[in-house]
Amino acid sequence: MSQKLLGVILAAGKGGRIQPLNLYLPKPLLPVCNKPIIQYQLEDMRKIGVRDVIIVVGHLKEEIISYFGDGSSLGLHIRYVEQQETLGIAHAVAQLENVVDSPFILFLGDIFLVPKDLQSMERMFWERRAGAVLAVKREKNPEYVRRNFAVILHASGTVTRVIEKPRYVTSDLKGCGVYIFDLAIFDAIRRTPRTAQRDEYEITNSIQILIDDGFPVYPAEVIDWDMNITFACDLLDCNCNQLQRLGKPYLVGRNTTIHPGAMLVGSVLGDDVTVENPITIEDSLILSGTRITTTQDIHRMLLTPDVSIDCSSEKGLNCGL
Repeated sequence: MSQKLLGVILAAGKGGRIQPLNLYLPKPLLPVCNKPIIQYQLEDMRKIGVRDVIIVVGHLKEEIISYFGDGSSLGLHIRYVEQQETLGIAHAVAQLENVVDSPFILFLGDIFLVPKDLQSMERMFWERRAGAVLAVKREKNPEYVRRNFAVILHASGTVTRVIEKPRYVTSDLKGCGVYIFDLAIFDAIRRTPRTAQRDEYEITNSIQILIDDGFPVYPAEVIDWDMNITFACDLLDCNCNQLQRLGKPYLVGRNTTIHPGAMLVGSVLGDDVTVENPITIEDSLILSGTRITTTQDIHRMLLTPDVSIDCSSEKGLNCGL
């Protein structure tokens, strides 16, 4: 078997808890420092040698297909598969069984992450003949483990249990939404029951079946930073984190007009934004096409052409350098 991974990104979900941002853009297309979340993932795949990618689309699928097309602008070959019903991650992966014939690396399109060594994750998969390798991260905040899944290890270092969105967190090892799977995962998915709690087919249950069948599953601590973008203000925090990583005091998109007396501090402004008055915009995210007419300073706000979301009451990241 050729040691080439296929790339898969799941981008079909509606992301209801991030309303109203998902009403005109699918969550994977929301911008982090003026680049769609999913584009970071495509670029990460390309860095480890992936050239063929399948994106599973659903909600507002035409926006994603129109933006990336055949992928040639990124040096990739992209195909699209539609998930008609959103019944969980395992259900989304199941849509691929008839079009996937090799091991694949899977990203969840609504998680923004900064990987530090995906190559080592890939090497682990091939060298250990793994059934799966899970990207994980040590997490100090239990709330972030509850948003993803907890990973329990055997003394040998292999994964023995995965617990989806645990209520009681007993492990600081968090699954980060990047997986490498052998084709055996499809057998596990076909035997995955629909959960009573969320009425979905959970990929963590499929992974547990894979483990119980005797396939070795390994953790790979290859993620430096990540955020499961669940609520609107999570997007602001992602932009703050990435702005600091870029070492920039602020970022301004194309064709944006800013009043000469305005001051930008730790903020990201998209394309075609207009700032009409001499105000201070601090620790804020202004999406493309927004016209700001207020004469009041702005602090920890997320603005779109249609809505204003105040994130000042939430403890978030400091955007400034």
